[in-house]
Amino acid sequence: MGENVNLEAREILEKEFKTSMRGYNQEEIDEFLDLIIKDYETFNQEIERLKQENEKLKRSTQKEESRSKPQQAPSQVNYDVLKRLSNLEKEVFGNKYADN
Repeated sequence: MGENVNLEAREILEKEFKTSMRGYNQEEIDEFLDLIIKDYETFNQEIERLKQENEKLKRSTQKEESRSKPQQAPSQVNYDVLKRLSNLEKEVFGNKYADN
């Protein structure tokens, strides 16, 4: 997974918490962690789908460029692809990473 990810779904699943006299309800913690794990799995699937879509778009662009003379300058094509990728990242990660 990416460099910015601190936890994997398995680490969340296997996390053990110490109990204390006035501790948290273990069932509530487990239910919450289950939700987090499902979200992680959903995000990982979406990231993988977007990576595959990105590769497909790159191949498609390369085929189009090799078939005929591009109507746009290569820098314009690159800008369009980068803009699309940026929009996809915003959809997956929100605006948190959009400005980085």
